[in-house]
Amino acid sequence: MSFDSGDPLERMTPAELIGLVRTLIGEVTRVQAEYEKVSGALAKLTIEHQTVKDELARLKNLPPRPPQKPSGMNKATDRPDPQANGCKGGRSTRRRGSNLDKLTVTRTVDVKVDPPAGSRHKGYEEIVVQDVVLSPCVTRYRRERWETPEGETLIAPLDPGIIGGYGPHLHRLVLMLHFQGHVTCEKILALLKGMGVVISKRQVVRLLTAKLETFQAEDAAVLNAGLKSAPYVTVDDTGASHQGKTGVTTQIGSCNFTVFRTGKSKSRQAFLQRLCGGAAYYVINEAALASMRAHDLAQPLIDKLAGHPSRVFHCEADWMSHLSALGLADLKVTPNPVRVASEAALWGAVREQGLLGETIVVSDGAGQFRVGEHAACWIHAERLVYKLIPANDIQRNAVVIARRMIWWFYRALKDYRLAPTPEKAKRLRAQFDRIFNRMRTGYATLDKLLCRLFRLKDDLLRVLDHPEIPLNTNASEGDIRVFVTKRKVSGGTVSDRGRDARDVMIGLAKTCTKLKIPFFDYLGARLGVKGPLVPDLATLLRPAPS
Repeated sequence: MSFDSGDPLERMTPAELIGLVRTLIGEVTRVQAEYEKVSGALAKLTIEHQTVKDELARLKNLPPRPPQKPSGMNKATDRPDPQANGCKGGRSTRRRGSNLDKLTVTRTVDVKVDPPAGSRHKGYEEIVVQDVVLSPCVTRYRRERWETPEGETLIAPLDPGIIGGYGPHLHRLVLMLHFQGHVTCEKILALLKGMGVVISKRQVVRLLTAKLETFQAEDAAVLNAGLKSAPYVTVDDTGASHQGKTGVTTQIGSCNFTVFRTGKSKSRQAFLQRLCGGAAYYVINEAALASMRAHDLAQPLIDKLAGHPSRVFHCEADWMSHLSALGLADLKVTPNPVRVASEAALWGAVREQGLLGETIVVSDGAGQFRVGEHAACWIHAERLVYKLIPANDIQRNAVVIARRMIWWFYRALKDYRLAPTPEKAKRLRAQFDRIFNRMRTGYATLDKLLCRLFRLKDDLLRVLDHPEIPLNTNASEGDIRVFVTKRKVSGGTVSDRGRDARDVMIGLAKTCTKLKIPFFDYLGARLGVKGPLVPDLATLLRPAPS
């Protein structure tokens, strides 16, 4: 029906008015749909424009834009307990105790005063003063030399803690300053020279990697013990620079240990190699075959691998030769049979060593971390909704409601971890379905995102079967922040030993912190300095025999 704006509405019949209203409603609906389409395209272009600006800033070596403000879901869903920690009315009433009982007094000094005649002595007023004396101690060792009847020269051995003319105390100080204090080699050199120590930068660098094999062995044992005994591990990764090339550093840790591993790739295959201890170790067993089936490898190829007598391969070259002999390397199909078979064989090696038996891997949802029994981080899941860019008030309101429902459900999960029951778990699964599968907001992008999160139901609700695991990867982000600080201060590494020393020493320092062991005492015990004995860290992670 056509309508001339000059026609008076008073002359139109009711049927014509109804038709006009219907026409206008259809036109408004069409304009609204077009507006939402244009708004979505504008939001997409805004994101692409910002990405281009960030890339230009990177190429021009400009500082990056400030990171997006966190959503605050974790803190906002904490229930305040006014009775906890002696709190009354939201404010702590507990008085701080004295820390003097933690100190060992090494000497006592009586300070005299000349009183006037007739004064009476009223005892002492005590004050404990802590101080640190930093001064070089130069020792000349006179090593006896003997000549044996066979004509060989016998020289008395030095203390094993002495390295290149420098003692264990100085070695410990250099390691503490660099790996825990994030002090650069140049600053350490200036400090030591200011104290009167004759040393060069090259010698400082040598001290950072001295006895690295001993620390590497303990760090590897910590990872092995942690993956065997921990109920869960949280994982994360960050960028790293080595020999001028971009790489990635992976963090693996739990409540009582942390390790770092740096490599060229962040793929699942690289992650599995790091779980194996960094060695390319491939095993065809039931775990490997199950992984191949789960990742849709063709059954004839699985039968070839399962039926071959060779089942264990200790290096990548042997494994690739085996795949070529079976014809897998020549296939151009999807999924890539070489990649799927390699990942499965590495997973078989992980299970062959008894690692990740009942351990849950908690991650931010990145694909390379989806191995074994996996749980997803709720903070990262909610962040996807938080980062949406709504185009109008209706969409903004939909995002607000969706985030409110997610926050409410997250708080319910936190309460469930404190008192888990089968009835609560069943109710929470039903509520999850209502939020992520049945709720429709009318905001197409948000609805697609909620459906995407619903497909992660098993990973997001893993806590219902394992209440001991965390709901987020905040612990990993806290651990890896130390590594990021070190990277910002010292930049990248040049040598492989320097890279390994950085990973190993920062990981051991974090592990000591979680085990309530002073890193200073740990270094002293490993370098032969007299002091508290520190047991092997891996033994502290293994469960006590029943």
